[in-house]
Amino acid sequence: MPIASSRSAVTGLVIGCVIFGLGSLIVAHVDIGGWAMAFWRLAISGVVFAVLAKMTGQRLPRSKRAIFYGLLSGAFLGLDLALWHESIYAVGPGISTLLNSLQIFFLAAIGFLYFNERQSVLQLISLVLAMLGVAMIGSPEFAQNKAATWGFITGIVSGAMLAASMTFIRKTHDTEPTPIFMLMQLVSIGGGLAMIVPMFVFDMGNMLPNTWSDIGWILIYGTVMQCLAWGLIAYSIPKLSLALTGLLLLTEPVAALVIDYTWLDKPINTLQWSGALLTMFAIYLGSLKPKPRALRRYRFFAKFYKHPYK
Repeated sequence: MPIASSRSAVTGLVIGCVIFGLGSLIVAHVDIGGWAMAFWRLAISGVVFAVLAKMTGQRLPRSKRAIFYGLLSGAFLGLDLALWHESIYAVGPGISTLLNSLQIFFLAAIGFLYFNERQSVLQLISLVLAMLGVAMIGSPEFAQNKAATWGFITGIVSGAMLAASMTFIRKTHDTEPTPIFMLMQLVSIGGGLAMIVPMFVFDMGNMLPNTWSDIGWILIYGTVMQCLAWGLIAYSIPKLSLALTGLLLLTEPVAALVIDYTWLDKPINTLQWSGALLTMFAIYLGSLKPKPRALRRYRFFAKFYKHPYK
């Protein structure tokens, strides 16, 4: 690969991840429920992807099963976003984004349980390190934040929902290769529909923006974070090695932690910073290319890295 192309891919990936980190700041700033925020993000992005699909002549897959899997992937993505938003409200953008990044370990579990993928020693070590890092982050948080339990539960479960969404992206492509804009339109539709009932149940009275400023931020959240940032990441990842990709993707939780600490004045002590660094190191280890005997799992993960969402 030409050096200039590699540098542009690195730059695009870092910018995309930082923009995603800024998205958590919008969630914390706009006074709207987490489920409603997920609905509006997916509804807005669905319109954008529909226009892009129309402009590029992309069509729905012929297989009804592929369409179903695409919609189901969106439903899980909606749950991921809503729970991530709830975690942001409870423990802040930094910790919630870091917990959501644990999705790579849920992917490993799915690969082991449903695709007969063997776990490497490095994967197991990274899992232990991640658990230790989360414990280091959580111990002070539980002592000073009454909402910490809810924030950690929703943050970790959101990672599981993201892994499930990625799994059905794979099943969509396995059933019938689907053009990217049309695929993301299906995902957006499925996620938006899945959010309607929970939004009315959990966010009644807090579903609509109250000011023109809030409307503007929601439009930015749905277009810039879901479409532009995702586009930069989707463009960059295939041009880089998985090892470098795994490292650069950590700029998202790093950016969220810095934003949380500097802009939102969240107290983060030395033990929590150390736990965050250890957890990010564990996530990086979990993203490294496995040895030849685990090549099948490497290919399994490679498919998901081409379809990031946050």
